[in-house]
Amino acid sequence: MIDFLQDVEQALEVLRKGGIILYPTDTIWGLGCDATDPEAVARIYALKQRALTKSMIILVADEKDVLQHVPGLDLQVFDHLASTDRPTTVVYDSAVGLADNVINEDGSIAIRIVKDEFCRHLVRRLRKPIVSTSANISNQGSTGLFRDISGSIKDGVDYIVKYRQQDEVLSAPSSIIRWNKGVVEIIRS
Repeated sequence: MIDFLQDVEQALEVLRKGGIILYPTDTIWGLGCDATDPEAVARIYALKQRALTKSMIILVADEKDVLQHVPGLDLQVFDHLASTDRPTTVVYDSAVGLADNVINEDGSIAIRIVKDEFCRHLVRRLRKPIVSTSANISNQGSTGLFRDISGSIKDGVDYIVKYRQQDEVLSAPSSIIRWNKGVVEIIRS
């Protein structure tokens, strides 16, 4: 069986070459790529058969990563995130330094600071944010368990992470909020 660090190394090699990975996140299994690589992002849209107008979440490892990609950030958002137990994705009004096709039409971006050990390690080692979108064809149900992911998704990626494939505990998708000058708008609870 492959160990944790070997899995990270193999995933990094694929991400650095513009590839797509299937990986466990702090919520559900996701499809990921370098969020600064527009061609890799386009491949995920094609694999999911997802409309280009539907945005995707990106994962970062730390608060400083959010600061790097969100200009004029209200730092109080970090106090709010520290007070939540559930993984929470925040929609910010603008973004910089990311592939144009990962940014929403209105210029906004959805970012989650991951707490999962594997994801944090991966993002830190890549030194770039990673796309995180459910591992399913668009408009079909997403799954939290590796065994339930469709063969077409598994066949369409360049690397499948082995870590946590045997998990049997279902995880829920993250909550999604919009942060606007200290006011929280709940998009998905």
